[in-house]
Amino acid sequence: MATHQSAPQAPDDPVLAPQDLLPLLNDPGVRLVDCRFSLAAPDAGPSAYRASHLPGAVYLHLEKDLSGPVGPHGGRHPLPDPARLAARLSELGVGREHRVVVYDDAGDMAARAWWLLTYLDYPAVQVLDGGVAAWQEIGGSMTAEPPSHPPVAVPVRVRPELVVADRAAVEDAARTGRLVDSRAGERYRGDIEPLDRRAGHIPGARNFPWQGLKAADGRYRDREAMRRRFEALPNAPAVVYCGSGVTACPNVLALTRIGRPAQLYAGSWSDWISYPDRPVAVGPEYPDPDEAGS
Repeated sequence: MATHQSAPQAPDDPVLAPQDLLPLLNDPGVRLVDCRFSLAAPDAGPSAYRASHLPGAVYLHLEKDLSGPVGPHGGRHPLPDPARLAARLSELGVGREHRVVVYDDAGDMAARAWWLLTYLDYPAVQVLDGGVAAWQEIGGSMTAEPPSHPPVAVPVRVRPELVVADRAAVEDAARTGRLVDSRAGERYRGDIEPLDRRAGHIPGARNFPWQGLKAADGRYRDREAMRRRFEALPNAPAVVYCGSGVTACPNVLALTRIGRPAQLYAGSWSDWISYPDRPVAVGPEYPDPDEAGS
């Protein structure tokens, strides 16, 4: 097992431009993590990885590595057991001494991996902006060759201040205007619900669809656009949720980029509605930030 090295410095921006990754490809202190995954086709991500991935990249599976077993509560993608995830990262050779760059083909799965590694107290984790498509647009190479990183020691350590699971904390965030629903507007309003058994949102939640974080080319909008987008939120820690704690992570990432503290309600809507006594709201409660042009 590889010996421990000093921890890298936390990056100024958790989003990394593809051109800034190019000179890092042969750096032994850098690890790449492929997180491509489709809820509609669970084998598509692993198959895409086996066929072609960024050189040296390892693969983390949303449901096998980045989620825990589904139970009566906790949502459709509960947080994985930290010891189990740490062991998996150890096996793959991805340690806290590395600068870690995670990527996918849409932005949501990579943000989930970014959040989880940050939760596991990894100091330097970034999301590759625009994912595989943006990488290939600048001429970045791809390979089918499997990586060969030596295992590393990954002691179990978490940052509990980044996550919220307590009902009282969620309801307090709602009362104070700090609760962010990251789903598409039609799901927030309760017009449709394709995945969960009840439609609507947590009363008091503001809707900031995660898709609005991206420009037409699939890359994240700049920090100034994010400041404008979230300016209606009080200057206090936000609590962010989605359907199951995956697509909330891009909003947490965006808030982090502009220096706004944010916590993840990991179980999210699918956990909330697993308790029959919890209230549900439908319709808009706040102006739609995307319709407002932000």
